[in-house]
Amino acid sequence: MVGNGRTPSVKDVAAAAGVSLGTVSNVMNRPEVVSPATRERVERAMAELGFVRNESARQLRAGTSRTLAYVMLDGGNPFFHDVAQGIELAAEDADLSLFICTSNGRADREAVHLDRLMQQRVQGVLITPVNPDAPHLAEISRRGIPVVIVDRVGAGGAFCSVAVDDVLGGRIAVEHLAEQGHTRVAVVGGPESLGQVRERLEGARQVWAELGLPAEDLIYLPTEALSVAEGRSAGERLAGIPARRRPTAAFCANDLLALGLLQQSIGAGLRVPEDLAIVGFDDIEFAAAAAVPLSSVRQPRQELGRAAAQLVLEEAAGGRHEHQQLSFVPELVARASTVLRPKVF
Repeated sequence: MVGNGRTPSVKDVAAAAGVSLGTVSNVMNRPEVVSPATRERVERAMAELGFVRNESARQLRAGTSRTLAYVMLDGGNPFFHDVAQGIELAAEDADLSLFICTSNGRADREAVHLDRLMQQRVQGVLITPVNPDAPHLAEISRRGIPVVIVDRVGAGGAFCSVAVDDVLGGRIAVEHLAEQGHTRVAVVGGPESLGQVRERLEGARQVWAELGLPAEDLIYLPTEALSVAEGRSAGERLAGIPARRRPTAAFCANDLLALGLLQQSIGAGLRVPEDLAIVGFDDIEFAAAAAVPLSSVRQPRQELGRAAAQLVLEEAAGGRHEHQQLSFVPELVARASTVLRPKVF
């Protein structure tokens, strides 16, 4: 540190090493053009002074940063953290940093984050948007920053996207419950403004109709959010349905809802799956660790993140680029919350 607690500058390093400013710049940016002896002298001066290069200023001059950003939909959902981990691993492979923020399902907060990211001149933005067709997404792309939509698909293919087939996910969840003999099933999830909820509900309704079961026996219980608390609330509403109409199974639009429903059901003295079978969606780590291990539709969470990061890096590299919409296939993981174990006599 130089006198008066001032942060040392490039000029201080040059003076201490007895070289020009250009030589210090070359040591930092093109060390191969500097003789080993001079380079060692400059590096020693940096160490003695405690000099740290101003990477932000360098990136500002270059017009971009060595940073990707991920705007997640819900910071409280472990699913998105797993996706972020996949993105981060791909960013590290490319020698980039990852900045993470969350919209908490609010379009206004999402727009503020995107505006700040444009000011930071990030190399690319990955986002699980509230609305994949929102104008502020088009604006950030118009500014020359690549955008990839994660866990959603935008209309018209305006951006690259990475998602699972949510309709198929809804189908295999409800088909599994029907295979276990359930003929009255609740579908728990919301709000319907979320594309994932709409598509999972659509898949559930498709397979129900194909099985020839009465439409009124597939009961939709909307929720205000995809949270544990809303899952508990849905359980209370299920308990209020007359016994002759009450569903014997529930498909929840994500695992947090399913875990809340499981918690409320056990607290009310119900047996899972004997009185109520439950299947979730995402297969987060907590699903298998629940009091009754939770059946769930698995999404390849880290793979989603890695694939999305690869797409945004390819677009940021320039050259010929065509937007891609990658769709992963979900799979059902059946556990004790839906499958009765054989009795041992």
